[in-house]
Amino acid sequence: MSDLEEFHRDFIAQIQGSADALGTYVQEAFFERVGEFLTEAGEVEQADYAHYRGTGEKGVNLQATGSGGDPANGDDILSLILCDFQLSEGVRSTNATDLKAQFKKLVEFLRHARKDSFRNALEETSLGAGLADMIATRWTRIAKIKLIFVTNSDNRATVDAMPAGSIAGKPVTYNVWDLKRLKAYAEQGKARAELTIRFAEEFGAGVPVLKASGSDAALESYIAVIPGRQLAAIYDVWGARLLESNVRSFLQAKGGVNKGIRKTILDEPHMFLSYNNGLAATADKVEVVRTEDGLLLMSADNLQIVNGGQTTASLHAAAKAAGRGMDDIFVQMKLSIVPAVLSESVVPLISEFANSQNKVNAADFFANHPFHVRIQELSRKILAPAGEHGYRETKWFYERARGQFADERGKLTDAKRKVWDAEYPKTQFFTKTDLAKFENTWRGRPDTVSQGAQKNFGAFAKSIEKVWGKNGDRIDDGWFRRLISKAIIFRKLERLVSAQEWYEGGYRANIVTYAIAKVAADAEALDKVVDLSQVWRAQDVPAVLQEALLVAAAEAQDAITSPPPGVRNMSEWAKNQACWEQFRKRKLSYPEDYSDLLIDPAEVQEETKVGRNDQKLTDDLTDQVRVFELGGPFWAKARAWGREKKLLNQTEFGVLGICAQMPKRLPTEGQIKVAIDALAKLEGEGFGQEETAA
Repeated sequence: MSDLEEFHRDFIAQIQGSADALGTYVQEAFFERVGEFLTEAGEVEQADYAHYRGTGEKGVNLQATGSGGDPANGDDILSLILCDFQLSEGVRSTNATDLKAQFKKLVEFLRHARKDSFRNALEETSLGAGLADMIATRWTRIAKIKLIFVTNSDNRATVDAMPAGSIAGKPVTYNVWDLKRLKAYAEQGKARAELTIRFAEEFGAGVPVLKASGSDAALESYIAVIPGRQLAAIYDVWGARLLESNVRSFLQAKGGVNKGIRKTILDEPHMFLSYNNGLAATADKVEVVRTEDGLLLMSADNLQIVNGGQTTASLHAAAKAAGRGMDDIFVQMKLSIVPAVLSESVVPLISEFANSQNKVNAADFFANHPFHVRIQELSRKILAPAGEHGYRETKWFYERARGQFADERGKLTDAKRKVWDAEYPKTQFFTKTDLAKFENTWRGRPDTVSQGAQKNFGAFAKSIEKVWGKNGDRIDDGWFRRLISKAIIFRKLERLVSAQEWYEGGYRANIVTYAIAKVAADAEALDKVVDLSQVWRAQDVPAVLQEALLVAAAEAQDAITSPPPGVRNMSEWAKNQACWEQFRKRKLSYPEDYSDLLIDPAEVQEETKVGRNDQKLTDDLTDQVRVFELGGPFWAKARAWGREKKLLNQTEFGVLGICAQMPKRLPTEGQIKVAIDALAKLEGEGFGQEETAA
């Protein structure tokens, strides 16, 4: 069985499992899964499920599965998504003829959505009606249409980001995510495998460059000055996929177009090069040719802008208003060639260091924040109780970077993989966007959660310094257990809502976040908090809490599907703070024993304090055991190595000398800590690596 066939089998099993667990159709479960990929990869800003299938005028087939949200919130780009998920034994293949038929259904839906007669015939509260209404309402301001086809087949036609004419004067592009591309993204985070910028062939001309690296440089690099109009045209085709993931998160957190950059574009385009800091970019490889006038950059594979995303987006947004002024705009670009094998480790560092020189806060580079590392460490060590329905302790796997789970599992033998699967059940896997969703829900921000995974993640990233504190002490075992309890509640309510008779279909994600936020807010109004320790111990949601959540969920559905007059798009209404404010003020009738769920916040604080003391004791004992187990000869060697490299201060040198005399002399508790810290420093400088390599 090939890797693609194995992925196909596992992927189908995952989608079926999600559909069974959530009580939804497999098509909706597929959309939810690939929607995460599309938003993370920057293909769309968000993914809103809005299924419609029917026939239109003259019997033409119409179909849409969802959208990329309101164009007013996304550079006036309308993104329509059509999913093709089929259960099959082997991997299906699709060709250009298949794609043409699929895109035609999406185009026809778009064409019909603009007609009053079509919209008036739809059920007013249906998802399809909401999507059609949004298209009609925003049509005059839509600048570009992106049609996205997602399939679990192996596509044999190359159409990604391909221009496809226009509809009523608005340019259209086709984008395809097939099984190979889904696999690459799921396992390695590679969303841009087919992103090749052909400057000369597709964007007017090659870019003059100067080579800025010597023959012995670690990375090949170039300095270029790229015309602003050409850069805007490239962004028009590839959009946010040009932006390295950290930068993309930053832009989504801040939103909007930089007013200062726009003012220069419109009023002083000839000064743009002088005023602007330019771009820092990376590429897997480039094609550079030598001409009579010097070097020309002809193409770049996987071009990623790691600094200057705001500049690029602003140039694209202001291009039409700038008119001929765009011809006077040039942007300096530093381009580093980072081979694919190094991109995962090197590109994020280039991004971080390049952006540390401007106003971008370190917290915006959330993927590299120590908060992430701490959560990952905790997820690998803390055992979750077996609970009422389990038979053994397990762990919750936190995926800090896309593909970690598949990568670590893939390195194991078949026998060890079975052990791994028992230790980390797939149902106990969560990502950083999941984490942000759970946390912001409990913080009373369901409207932000409803804006989509990436926007919510960006909003959470802005608060990370406050969560982390001075040294991250708050992010301890207790914090992790409460996080997992929130995850259990969220996922449980997703399944419960789908099974309720009152559930009308659609908006489940909004209903769930609103319901949990409401229960948490009502507890806070009583100066109480929900006792999450019960959830952790049982690894399940107590019955009375389920009842309370379902009371809130039924009311949340009513609040979301009953927008004020003039608002027809309920998905957009759920993203509005006014929706949350109205719902938050509602009086709900919870079960009589609802109060049994609530505890005083002081109890949580006391529990946290006790937990930290226990943790400190555990850490101290762990250090003590390690120092003794390593033994005197080891410490003598470390001391000599540190002295030779001049890495030890006087205190460290003395303490390591005491450790080297074990068992004749034994270090004190304080000296053990000094020894462990000194050893970490030496290992960071390479101590022990030579032996490992040998």
